[in-house]
Formats: sequence, C-alpha cells, structure tokens
Amino acid sequence: MISIKKLRNDKDSFKSKLALKNDNTDLDLILSLDAKLRELKTVSSEMRAERNSASDAIGKAKKAGDDASAAISTMRELGENIKEIESDLQDVSIQLDDLLYKIPNPPHDSSPKGKDESDNVEVRSWGSKPEFDFTPKTHTEIGESLELFDFIRSAKLSGSGFPLYTGQGAHLERSLINSMMSHHHNEYDFKEIFPPVLMKKKSMITTGQLPKFEEDMYHTEVDNLYLAPTAEVPVTNIHRDEIIDESELPIHYVAYSPCFRRESGSYGKDTRGLLRVHQFNKVELVKFTTPESSYDELETLTHQAESILQKLGLCYRVVELCTGDLSFAAAKCYDIEIWSPGEGKWLEVSSCSNFESFQARRGNIRFRDSDNNVKFLHTLNGSGVATPRLMVALIETYQNQNGTISFPEKVAEFLGIKEIT
Repeated sequence: MISIKKLRNDKDSFKSKLALKNDNTDLDLILSLDAKLRELKTVSSEMRAERNSASDAIGKAKKAGDDASAAISTMRELGENIKEIESDLQDVSIQLDDLLYKIPNPPHDSSPKGKDESDNVEVRSWGSKPEFDFTPKTHTEIGESLELFDFIRSAKLSGSGFPLYTGQGAHLERSLINSMMSHHHNEYDFKEIFPPVLMKKKSMITTGQLPKFEEDMYHTEVDNLYLAPTAEVPVTNIHRDEIIDESELPIHYVAYSPCFRRESGSYGKDTRGLLRVHQFNKVELVKFTTPESSYDELETLTHQAESILQKLGLCYRVVELCTGDLSFAAAKCYDIEIWSPGEGKWLEVSSCSNFESFQARRGNIRFRDSDNNVKFLHTLNGSGVATPRLMVALIETYQNQNGTISFPEKVAEFLGIKEIT
C-alpha cells in the first residue's frame, strides 16, 4: 500500500510513476475520499466533545436540582448524529481502502523505463548454451520415455496443469527441493521455514494478491481460506502486526511450499508439460530489512538465487524488468531465466523483487530504530528456485542420445543422483 500522506504531498509524482506501470488509477478520487474521511473524523470528534459537555451539564443540573431536559434532548440528538457520521465514516473508509489496496507499488527510479517485456534489459549471463550432435528432445518426450511424470493420469486426478511425478521423476523433484533448501541454509544462513499453505484473506492482502488478483487464487469458500500462490505469502505474514527491533534485522528466511495458481490469464500461452502449471513446488527466499539496506540486499538475493543454477551447471541470464513489466507489488525486480535446449528458448525460474515498504504498510510490519523511532521496514523475496521449469532445463540439458540422462560429477554430488535411465 502506498503512503496516503506522500500522495497528498506529491500527487503529480505518483501519477507519473504509476503511468510507467501502465496504471491509470484516479488519484483525484482517492484524494477527495481522503479529504472527506478527514472531514468526517473532525466532525465526529467535535460532536463527541459536545456530547461530553452535554453529559456534564446533565450531571450538574441533576445535582443542583435543576431541569436537565434540554441537555438530555441535546445529548440524544448528538448521539443520533454521531451514529450517522460513524456510518458515513465507515463507508468512506471502506471505499478509500479498496482503492488504495488496488494501487500498484510505484517503480524505483533505477528501474528501466519501458512498456512491456520487450523493453527488459539483460544484466548478465552465465554458462554456455549446450550443444548436441543430435536433435535434443523436449522434456515431455524425455519424461514420457523415462516415465518421469504422467500427464494423462494427472488430468484424470485433477485436470490439466497438475503434474503427477512418478518414479525417478518424483525422486528428482524431491532431491531438487532438499538440495536447494540445504544450500540456502548452509551457504547463506537462511532460517528454514515450513509454512501452512491455507491463508487468511488478510495474509493475501498483505503481500498484494488481494483484492486485485482474486480471480487467480484458489479459494475455499466454507472456511474463507486461500491456497498460497507462493511461500512468500505465509513467510512475509509471520511478522504481520509486529514491531521488530532494528538489531534483529536483516531477517532471512527460506521456505519450501507447494504453490497454487489458477493462471486465469494463461489462455494462448504455452501450457505443455511443466511449462505452465496450476500446482508446483518452489523454494522461496524472503528478507526483512531496513530501508537503507534493501537495495544492497536485493543484489545479494539475486546472486543467492543464481547460485542454485551455477551448482546445477545450467546456462542462465539475469534480466532487469522495465517499469511496464514489473509486478503489482514490486518496485524493482530481476528475473532469472534458464536456457531450455529442447524448447529452444529462455524460461523464467525466479523473480527477485524489492517491495520497499509496500507490503509492510499493508501488513503493518515495522521496526524500532536505535533512536526508538518506529518505521515501516522493507520486504524482499525471490524464488530460490521454482522446480517445474528448472526440471525442464535440467533434463533437457543433460540428456543423452539414447534417451537417458547423465549428470556431471558436481551436479550429481549436489543432487545425490548420477543418472536417470
């Protein structure tokens, strides 16, 4: 959530920055509702003061044996007026909050300006695209021949987009999750979290999925809980409505969770095999930092996510998203994309984002500095990493002509798997 105080003081700056995200929110409407809300609060406060004075007058009149009927009538009238004002206050407050929750986080000044993904900027790359003396197969062809996953039976179970990993495919998936969790904990001292996946509405509001993207979420209507689209949701909300001492920052968490996304806007996109699914596994990195250190932490976070791909020897590139391609909540973001030789294209496996105070304001997550001032902290997160497209690139990169998969020694050591036959 943006700061309404900053919006009041610099509407034009907000408007121009939001336009960079292709957002045309009516800021004048928001400011008019804000002004009305403040006016109603003032009137309510004045009426309450009058009612208190009337109450004192009644007490004095009765004590003196005087007629208090006029003061009683005034107090009753004020009470009715206050009820009306409070009702108006609630209505305006709900309208204002609804609009504020739907405003995206303005982009950071350092994010490259652009309209869409075609304007993203490649920052660096690592490794070389693998070369074959045969035509490489796609992950669906490899998976079918080695029985790594079964999309026909998974469709019978849950419909399309819900992978069923089998045999050595299930083993590889589990090994990837365990290896990534251990790596981030052992190498970078991230604290491990194993979170629940059913979330309250407030948790989803905090991280920015609600209210704007409700149609993309899986929702259990009876209990009014949402299936987490990423471990970012439960992990960020660990400190919701808390004040953390500055000496405890930064806080670094790593969490594994299954993730659930309806992907209602995926029509027309490539949904074959593991390329775009409704349920998938992901290791998530979440950081809580001071505002002064958050952009240094973003650079470190991105390198930490990259380290997984280096351990696996996979060719990848880091792309800085332009303003028009940034997510709703991100002020700045790097995407990490791996090369898929079977598909012949780059596949995103991680987004590393700085949300600044956007999520902290929505979730009331604050810290107390050394001068005893309480401020909103900054939150960051990045996939470290998501497994579906990682598996796509992994089995396509290390495939053999005879249809088997052989991992190099260091990759095999990281995974605990030498080959798949």
